[in-house]
Amino acid sequence: MGCKKKVLAVHVLVFPFPAQSHVSSMLKFAELLCLENLKVTFLNSHYIHDRLFRCTDVEARFANYPGLIRFKTIPDGLPEDHPRCGHDRFREMFESTRAVTKPLFREMMVSGELSLGSSTWSPVTCIVADGVMSFAIDVAKDIGIMSVAFRTISASCYRAYFSIPRLIEAGELPFQGNVDMDMPIEHVPGMEGFLRRRDLPGFCRSSNLADPILQFVISESQHNARADALIVNTFEDLEAPALAHIRTHIIPNTYAIGPLHSHLQTRLGGKTAVSLYTLWEADRNCLTWLDTQPSKSVVYVSFGSAVVMTRDQLLEFWYGLVNSKKRFLWVMRPDLVTGKDETPIPAELLERTSGVGCLVDWAPQEEVLGHRAIGGFLTHSGWNSTLESIVAGVPMICWPYFADQMVNSRFVSEAWKLGVDMKDLCNRGIVEKMVNDLMVERREEFVRSADEMARLARESVSRGGSSFCKLDRLIKDIRINSQRASKTSIIFDVNYPFNLNRS
Repeated sequence: MGCKKKVLAVHVLVFPFPAQSHVSSMLKFAELLCLENLKVTFLNSHYIHDRLFRCTDVEARFANYPGLIRFKTIPDGLPEDHPRCGHDRFREMFESTRAVTKPLFREMMVSGELSLGSSTWSPVTCIVADGVMSFAIDVAKDIGIMSVAFRTISASCYRAYFSIPRLIEAGELPFQGNVDMDMPIEHVPGMEGFLRRRDLPGFCRSSNLADPILQFVISESQHNARADALIVNTFEDLEAPALAHIRTHIIPNTYAIGPLHSHLQTRLGGKTAVSLYTLWEADRNCLTWLDTQPSKSVVYVSFGSAVVMTRDQLLEFWYGLVNSKKRFLWVMRPDLVTGKDETPIPAELLERTSGVGCLVDWAPQEEVLGHRAIGGFLTHSGWNSTLESIVAGVPMICWPYFADQMVNSRFVSEAWKLGVDMKDLCNRGIVEKMVNDLMVERREEFVRSADEMARLARESVSRGGSSFCKLDRLIKDIRINSQRASKTSIIFDVNYPFNLNRS
């Protein structure tokens, strides 16, 4: 079979890690590309794809972009009934992705199943891969197309991730024995003395430097530097120092284009673009309940899609909330509590909840945070949740669980002054105090900071704002690189063997 050269239309393959927070932000990015008339193949795991299409109207939504987006799937190597939440389960997901998804993706690209064109689809000219799936960057390099790493964490956290080898070299990792967790960390550039041991990413708490997750994060973070560009879901006014460091020392072509949910809404002309891409079916009755509550009177409680807690921790939060005498809306996922303790919730606690609390399996979070009744957010400090709270101008109580959440909560409380950090604490007295601090005692200072940061977030995605301009620049660069690919790359017939070692 012969080969031929031709001009390529822009066709971006977007490939997220199979977890809700990753898929949600990268799907919003995919829609932004569609709005700019770029073709997109969105590659999900079978499991995520099925959940997404079952629980949301994603198919109807993307019908607005005929011929511009298609959905493809790939196995994640885990059984269908795998819980896919909690720290230990994430370890299994990372391991399975490397063992199963990695070789399958290469095969799908090399065989032409994903990479080559058809009667209606041109060949892939750019791969935007999740920053923890760097094997996709290698494949892009091998076949001579543009590669972009997409980090779904904060820029500040990514800088901390990238600094882990430096911490090990300086002897700040691993922690030895019974240590002072409040000791300052001195070898994360730009954060010297700001981060404490307890603020480092959760996997840094391992006493074993050979820990697979720790080594995985080190490897993936360093590998991101091989990409042609980096996307971060953040904005300049929020994380300018971290972004400057990344551009200077890691990847010069770093595009801060967030907050993505707000950016998408802006590009849609203010049309509703909220709470669309989740793996749980939202109970919208909670919005009706919020309509009956006084302004800024309700604490919204959600620990995201992956956090799990013990029954004792659940009860401590619950008692702390009712003891605070504040109204609350709590997202209590069916799989939130680990273990099989089926002891009934105390009747008196349920009675005290009646009238002041609303419990749901899942909520349309962006709409909830934007509701006039919400006055505070008790959160796990996942990056999507943090950004959604910032855009809505809602102060936070942070109870981080793992990974990047530890760093995020420190910045929320100490750098941005948007709330309080209760990491590593979980008792009803602390919960009650922090709820009252947020809603009453320190409310004025938190609202002042939150209002200002919300204004800056909105400006960043408005026409002429930093994120708006960075996205325009990114799309321009993708177009330019796609045309370069058409002049330098060889487009092979499906049956023609790829030379994976070519430069």
